[in-house]
Amino acid sequence: MHIVSLALGGCLKAEPVRYGITEDTGGHITYILGEMDALARRDDVTLAEIVTRRFDDPRLGAAHALEEEWVAPKLLIRRIDSGDRRYLAKEALSADREGFTRAFIADLRRRERLPDVIHAHFADAADVARKVEVELGIPFIYTAHSLGMDKRDALSSPSPALDARIAEEDRAIACARAVIGSSRDECERQLVAYPSAAIGRIHRLIPGIDRRRAPSNTIPATELIAPFLREMDKPIVLAIARPVHKKNLVSLVDAFGANPVLREKCNLVVLAGLREGLESGAKEQQQVLRGLVDAIDRHDLYGSVAYPKSHSREQVEALYALAAETRGVFVNPALMEPYGLTLVEAAAHGLPVVATKVGGPQDIIGELEHGLLVDPRNGEGIGMAIERLVTDRALWEQCARNARGNSLGVDWDAYAAGFVAIAQNAVAPSAIESPRPDYLLVSDLDNTLTGCDRGVQRIAQFFRRKAEFGFVIATGRSIVEARRLVRDWNLPEPRAWITSVGTEIYVERAGELVLDQTYADQILRDWHPEVIDRTLADVPGLVPQANYEQRTYKRSYYAEAPELARSVDQRLQAAGIPARVVFSHERLLDVLPRNAGKAAAMRHVAQSFAIPLERVFAAGDSGNDADMLSACRNAILVGNHAAEVASLAQRPNVYLARRSHASGTLEGVLAQHRAQRNRHRQNRRIPA
Repeated sequence: MHIVSLALGGCLKAEPVRYGITEDTGGHITYILGEMDALARRDDVTLAEIVTRRFDDPRLGAAHALEEEWVAPKLLIRRIDSGDRRYLAKEALSADREGFTRAFIADLRRRERLPDVIHAHFADAADVARKVEVELGIPFIYTAHSLGMDKRDALSSPSPALDARIAEEDRAIACARAVIGSSRDECERQLVAYPSAAIGRIHRLIPGIDRRRAPSNTIPATELIAPFLREMDKPIVLAIARPVHKKNLVSLVDAFGANPVLREKCNLVVLAGLREGLESGAKEQQQVLRGLVDAIDRHDLYGSVAYPKSHSREQVEALYALAAETRGVFVNPALMEPYGLTLVEAAAHGLPVVATKVGGPQDIIGELEHGLLVDPRNGEGIGMAIERLVTDRALWEQCARNARGNSLGVDWDAYAAGFVAIAQNAVAPSAIESPRPDYLLVSDLDNTLTGCDRGVQRIAQFFRRKAEFGFVIATGRSIVEARRLVRDWNLPEPRAWITSVGTEIYVERAGELVLDQTYADQILRDWHPEVIDRTLADVPGLVPQANYEQRTYKRSYYAEAPELARSVDQRLQAAGIPARVVFSHERLLDVLPRNAGKAAAMRHVAQSFAIPLERVFAAGDSGNDADMLSACRNAILVGNHAAEVASLAQRPNVYLARRSHASGTLEGVLAQHRAQRNRHRQNRRIPA
């Protein structure tokens, strides 16, 4: 597969500075190079080609004027001459887009073989890719970095420029074969808010980090910040971000300066891009830099704050390591953060974090468990969270261990594998309609199927050999997260998806994955989520989960104790609210419509395939599987099941597997199917 990554900014070269002096975001440069480098190393990728704008500006290096730059044997940066060889800031690129598009199409027409797919970064590149697809038929995938809707919502006055950007993003979402987001917030809240969004084309791919640049020592970091600081051995509070208002860096300085413990015990290091002086760069950059200096002056933090004007990638890596060595903290206080790659980079160095609760950091910290979330508009709360980490030794140690261990799976190779899977389907979606199966396996996902690579291989092989068995996922996860997990574990593609604890069903129709509206209408009766929100708002020990877990037909909480499930159920009944309460995994509590759940969804899917319930098999491991396992005549409880469902093993319809995860599920399917055939043979021997 020949993959083109398209980014119009132009500031791409083989050895980029992590945070450049241009308006282009260094994080996105690192993203594109990391992605394409990993793709180029794959055997199924013939060429990974980055296409960007060609310009000639001595300040930014001679590489940008080169037509081609080979980074690796299968990794090429190709620069297109639009006719304007000036470097253009982000705001001025739109005027050059038509010339770039014409030149790019002309370049493609001269080639012997066209690329298989274009990966467009940002909506402007998607606009170019859309026109290329019209002219030459090359499909494109759109990655929506830093969407505009949240930015518009944060403004106090209308912005025609932002309105135009949002309209362009919507066109990109409408035309792309697939849309990629980095975080659940991006995929399940931001993207779906656009009129043209279709959930079946939205995929979550977690960006990677480059672990090959691990610092051999911290001397480069010490040399960078020593001129600013009186006491170098204090814990470092580190922030790395572009100097723009939304990154909220001035508030971080204020939070540090207003906290007596931090002033006494810590040093603050802020890398706010590169600059020639306080008056260099765009107007917003100047305002932020002046604000930083003013805040340092107001709090009299000289000797405790370092804010160097330039730095290299080596120094950045060394700073992460030095902050961890001094038992410091990394802080991202942004008003809104679409993803937050620096939080993962900090994790790779064993550095705990404090981060905004708005946007992608919810996912990162929820998955890596290496820090605390804060309200970015609460300066006192930011300071208290940092103070808690630097003063609570046990908490710091736990977060540091989690950071190092849990971040190991975040790498560009995993991203590349996911991208190729998405791209292959975008280039050549399967047009073969599978025959209706004779049997269905409806299986939970987490720990029932995942957890053992060998087991996944065995059950995937079973479904390839046994076409009479159809496969259905039934999970507490959202559809976006369920698809990500199935892709990451190389599980077979399900015939249907039961998601969000049996409150949503997704099926493929006309090549598009869509919500089964018939089922949704069936469970909607007497469902009033706003009333549930109010009724449960003051229950002690019950904490609402993230906003994207609050689905149309589900309300989700963290429960401090199992007893809360009964208390919640009693409170709902006393208020006359018809609903089901489901408790699972020792802390997850979901409130569903009375007629919803995995059992109801299983019956609906079986009926839609015209498969009798006696030919349906169900596998699970936790409390949100209990109704499905109780209702299914051929139920399977995997060996690694949770204690909360252990009593189900006593039921005659439940097979208790000796094996765990997917191997246990397969063991149960074979055992239940064998028992079913034996019963049929015995019934046939009984005389009429």
